[in-house]
Amino acid sequence: MAESILILTEDEDLLDDLLRLCVAAGAEAEVVHGAPVAAAQWERAPLVLVGDDRAAARSGPGRWPGRRPGVLLVGRDLDDHTIWARGVALGAEQVLHLPGDEPWLADRIADAVERPGGPALTVGVVGGRGGAGASSLACALAVTSAGQGRRTVLVDADPLGGGLDMLLGGERAPGPRWPAFVSARGRLSGAALEESLPRLHGVSLLSWDRADGARLPAEAMCTVLTAARRGGGVVVVDLPRVADEAAAEALAQLDLGLLMVPGELRAVAGAQRVVATAGAMVRDLRVVARTAGGGLAGAELARLLGLPLAGELPDEPGLSAAADAGEPPGGNAKGVLARFCSTLLDRALPTAEAAA
Repeated sequence: MAESILILTEDEDLLDDLLRLCVAAGAEAEVVHGAPVAAAQWERAPLVLVGDDRAAARSGPGRWPGRRPGVLLVGRDLDDHTIWARGVALGAEQVLHLPGDEPWLADRIADAVERPGGPALTVGVVGGRGGAGASSLACALAVTSAGQGRRTVLVDADPLGGGLDMLLGGERAPGPRWPAFVSARGRLSGAALEESLPRLHGVSLLSWDRADGARLPAEAMCTVLTAARRGGGVVVVDLPRVADEAAAEALAQLDLGLLMVPGELRAVAGAQRVVATAGAMVRDLRVVARTAGGGLAGAELARLLGLPLAGELPDEPGLSAAADAGEPPGGNAKGVLARFCSTLLDRALPTAEAAA
């Protein structure tokens, strides 16, 4: 269990503001009033927030348990330049003034309790034409990643796709869908996001529902994806073929984009339109060739589209029947789809870790 943020202040208005920022960051808080703080409390807290009122009352050397990183002095009066001397006496990492420094402080609190490592490998999947199988591949990537023991978040960025929760057999699973996040702005706790989402087959899923589609602002997509990426592991995004502002934001955050293209000229024509729009937004866009029943080979598809080839994916026999029985795409670890996803992740993860 994460330790609590330690707050030392007798200023009720300042305390209200600090507690509000802790709640927004998904952090527990421990408030010490009056008496000197115990050395154990001081040392174990991931972050110590000291109100300037408390620092002024205990100014001078030897009045604090000891020097340590992660101590912030928080005041309100920008004209009181003596706060800097109190910050030095306290050994503060930073001197802040509210409300101006609230955004920075909110980020610092969230970082302290989430202890972020490297960002997640973020993979987006988009179809070269309708019915290409992009959503199935996105689900299979997420299910395979989770099955290998990785923290995995699957984000449904296609409001007209019908909802990935149905594809994973969890349309009745409790938990928020996208409409709950359309107003999200600023810093969102990655842990709080993950804990709130439906968890299906080991995957934390943010899906659309079947209600009338609400417009998803780019700011909401940025907030959610940034929170999802912060916890490490793998984030998979199922993308629409027509990039609205939210999809454009998602494309910009991808480490790897996969363009699912069946081996037919009509699919190539459709995929060229996707490349013309999405290709400029993704740092690494590759072709996944669906090679079912002949048609163009993967190398030829990649050449026609001017993109690298991520691999060829044959159809998996019995996939539709498995879905009817409640097995998600990629649920059969020995199936074609799961083996393709496993190989792709094994190749992509070392590259992402080296670039981090």
